[in-house]
Amino acid sequence: MTGKPKAARRDPSWAGARPAAVAGTWYPGTEAALREAVVSCLATTTPPPGGDIVGLLAPHAGLMYSGSIAACAYQAAARGAYDVVVLVGPSHHVGFDGVAIADNTAFGTPLGPAPIATEIAARLLDTPCIRRHPTAHEREHSLEMQLPFLRYLLPRTPIVPLLIGFQERDTILALADTLAEVLAERTPLLVASTDLSHFFEARRAAELDQVVIDYVTRYDPDGLLTEYERYPPHERGRYVACGGGAVVAVMKAAAALGAREARVLRHANSGDVSGDTSAVVGYLAAALLKECA
Repeated sequence: MTGKPKAARRDPSWAGARPAAVAGTWYPGTEAALREAVVSCLATTTPPPGGDIVGLLAPHAGLMYSGSIAACAYQAAARGAYDVVVLVGPSHHVGFDGVAIADNTAFGTPLGPAPIATEIAARLLDTPCIRRHPTAHEREHSLEMQLPFLRYLLPRTPIVPLLIGFQERDTILALADTLAEVLAERTPLLVASTDLSHFFEARRAAELDQVVIDYVTRYDPDGLLTEYERYPPHERGRYVACGGGAVVAVMKAAAALGAREARVLRHANSGDVSGDTSAVVGYLAAALLKECA
């Protein structure tokens, strides 16, 4: 579905929307320019895998750097029919325990507002690990960078925006269990927002990224969590993935909801765009499927 969404300003019910934080910087800030950029990213994708997709792994750098990788993930899911898209990402600006949900009715974007599934959000708020934390969402880009693709490809599907604070084992596992329980009677698309290694020379980055890719390909979230914990908390994002906890939680929840196989769709790094391979950031797109054709 790629029809034009209604603009947020025409509907007073979106008065409680979270304003876009990085529109005009990390991605184009006008509807026409953003639509053109998304279409351009989608034009670079390869044919998606067969099978029912339960989850995605997608990057969250600026659109010019990681947009073509994220597009591979969202193109793969574009044919699905989902009740809700649950976005799980790391908090880059605010540290806190547990998982934060936004206290809004929608997330604003240049392609119109992405409405929040308030009923599901309310159920999640009844669980111990999730709480309201509006401040954590105000400046955060990890979830916002998913919205251009969702507004273009799945404009009628509401979202639930979740940020993990300190990505500790207890929080990660509690979130996975909570998502599996609350979404058991739904048809969700779970999205883990993460970049991979940060600011290593390209060859070293490829080695580090391959470790994550291997765990994803084997569908081994427990192994990935153990790898994540090999490093001190302040180094995990640099050596493994800034949203490593989000990936583990989504993989485990997706498995509980029927996913049995992971398909890596594309891997790249920032140097592929900038030409600077001395200190790159890695990007990965992957799909979690119930079955592959």
